[in-house]
Amino acid sequence: MTQQISYLEDFTTQVRRDILRMVHAVNSGHPGGSLGCAEFLVTLYQQLMKRKEGFDMNGTQEDLFFLSNGHISPVFYSVLARSGYFPISELASFRRLNSRLQGHPTTHEGLEGIRMASGSLGQGLSVGIGAAQAKKLNNDSHLVYVLTGDGELQEGQNWEAIMYASAKKVDNLIAVVDYNGQQIDGSTKEVLSLGNLKAKFEAFDWEVVEIKEGNSIEAILAGMHEAKAKAGNNKPICVLLHTMMGNGVDFMMHTHAWHGKAPNDEQLANALAQNPETLGDY
Repeated sequence: MTQQISYLEDFTTQVRRDILRMVHAVNSGHPGGSLGCAEFLVTLYQQLMKRKEGFDMNGTQEDLFFLSNGHISPVFYSVLARSGYFPISELASFRRLNSRLQGHPTTHEGLEGIRMASGSLGQGLSVGIGAAQAKKLNNDSHLVYVLTGDGELQEGQNWEAIMYASAKKVDNLIAVVDYNGQQIDGSTKEVLSLGNLKAKFEAFDWEVVEIKEGNSIEAILAGMHEAKAKAGNNKPICVLLHTMMGNGVDFMMHTHAWHGKAPNDEQLANALAQNPETLGDY
């Protein structure tokens, strides 16, 4: 277990370097939320999801993942590339003209690992529910994961989806909320308070698992195994993942300021010094 955790931590450090370099290179992108979700996505793709060789849009006989808060594409692209979906060298094309790695993921570019265009917030959970129901119809016992931002839950479509999922007993769905308390204009509490999310999901008849240390790989593994164990019991599952926006870079943490701002040369050097190269830069 110790060796496994060490590998995932090294993987995460390299992903953080990718995020920082990608956003800096084009002076554009969303580093804050990407850094905050690095441990989760690394652990999901490297340890938790059941994935088959290659990639097809149908995704039969394997677990599926949908990124709803598509602006954190840098972390998604890095994890996909380093998980073997497309060449790591392609990360250098992030947000450039004619690149497959657009600022928000798209499907028409044919990028392996992407099954949903996202970035218009509030839609991913609905897509995930549809995919989960399709798996049931096809007698496919694999799970569907969705990642959504907490600020994104201010969108009304989510609550229609949350109501629908419990009513239809979509119990092969695990919806993970990136619960960092920040959004582009400030804290979620200041912009539009979400109140008690755990109580809200439970009131909609969901199973809820709370991971208090959402940037700890050990805590993520324990919490997600608990969530997976709840599948198949006639209720959808919500994981409240308490993360730190900008995690791993001291001057990007505890603030919403780096939601969508790129570091300058000096800031990049500082951030990279805090995250030494582990698996090799692209």
